[in-house]
Amino acid sequence: MTREEVWQTLLQKIVSCNECDLSRNRTNAVPGEGSLEPELMLVGEGPGANEDLQGRPFVGEAGKLLDRLLVTIHLTRQEVFIGNTVKCRPPNNRAPTAQELECCKPYLIAQIAWLQPKIICVLGNSALSSLIGPQFSVSKVRGQILFIDGMYYMPTYHPAAALYRREILSVLESDFKILQKWLKEKKI
Repeated sequence: MTREEVWQTLLQKIVSCNECDLSRNRTNAVPGEGSLEPELMLVGEGPGANEDLQGRPFVGEAGKLLDRLLVTIHLTRQEVFIGNTVKCRPPNNRAPTAQELECCKPYLIAQIAWLQPKIICVLGNSALSSLIGPQFSVSKVRGQILFIDGMYYMPTYHPAAALYRREILSVLESDFKILQKWLKEKKI
């Protein structure tokens, strides 16, 4: 199989998955979107109502804020890859359960392996727990560049948190500037 065929097969597995109960009520699975050669991958918690309807990640208000944050560091949605820890919407936008995270984790790990980003921006505690481990908290490690198992990560708050707590917006903006600086230094 060619590299492209491997990617298409992975996407097909994601959209047809029925490994957990989340698949029963989805309108669309949300495998993620963006550059297939990204320096930066952003990983959030899971699709919301808008994402479930459109089959695209971060298209609601949190997505608009994420787009603005990317612009502040001179990137667009098309230059990064945006995905989630779970690929189907949890009911009532609740956090994914440990079992749901485990069901989707092989897909996320396969996406990371295929995309090979230089760094992953981890958005929120669910993504942090899934990718790095439950012993971490975003409030404790946000804005830090972590090198774990051969991969660079930068945890920060989920953009949705800034919609409810305005003081988080300045923290997100600061963290994205750290990300921008790291990406610029890694290009040298």
